Amino acid sequence: MTTQQFPNLDPQSLTATREALHAYARVLGDWMTTYRPKRKHWWHASLRPSLNGLTTDVIHAGIDFELELNLREGLLQGRTSIGRQLKEEIHGQPAAELAARIRDFLIVAGIDDRLAAAKSNGNNSEDAFAGYSAEHACNLARTLSCVSAAMELFRAGIREETSPIQLWPHHFDLAILWLPGEKIPGQNPGDEEYADKQMNFGFTFGDEGIPEPYFYVTAYPLPEVFPSMDLPTGTTWHTEGFSGAVLLYRSLMQNPDPNGYLLSLWSTLLSAGRKHMLDNAA
Repeated sequence: MTTQQFPNLDPQSLTATREALHAYARVLGDWMTTYRPKRKHWWHASLRPSLNGLTTDVIHAGIDFELELNLREGLLQGRTSIGRQLKEEIHGQPAAELAARIRDFLIVAGIDDRLAAAKSNGNNSEDAFAGYSAEHACNLARTLSCVSAAMELFRAGIREETSPIQLWPHHFDLAILWLPGEKIPGQNPGDEEYADKQMNFGFTFGDEGIPEPYFYVTAYPLPEVFPSMDLPTGTTWHTEGFSGAVLLYRSLMQNPDPNGYLLSLWSTLLSAGRKHMLDNAA
């Protein structure tokens, strides 16, 4: 499989674009939580990487539809099973404006207008995103594609259950979950969020805690030995806000083989998880 080349990212210049796309992703996430049946670990509420950006995939709602943030062409796109299409230029407009366009498009297509109308009364901001850049959005799409491809390679070698590769609208991070199948003693087994042993391998374009793109790996429950583990050069243990291994994107880009480094890091931490988190580990 041919690996993709990670693009360079300038954290200082992508903030407005990142915040806009984060808000737009939440708009799409609203429609998934409205119409999709709940799946464990909230997998029904996440977006999927697409060829051009991010997609809801098909949502079954009487009249089936799909919504996509086409970041390579700068478009919000919608398609329905009856042939209707939506194309709206993305230029940093308020999230509420995009939400209204989707609502109107789906009502005309025949979606239940009571549910569709409710989407217009949410928490979508009326503020525009000054400094939004279509060029930066395209670059972010390329980055998501590269990270997704690396995650696909990593996931292919895992014998236990894994989640889909998914973009979480609430935090705007791309991630996969490793689920070895064991439960945590003392937790309600019906509440998978707290009962399932798990590791999370993710990437985000930055947040309030770390305001630049970074990769992270977390474990639940966290083995005592994890914070003292030797990590490859460039990866550190983070403790403010969350506990996990953190690799800054700019540190990855300094490596002559970014894909190789990333896959090795993930594999090393997964092996440690198998060793220290499972009751039947040798």
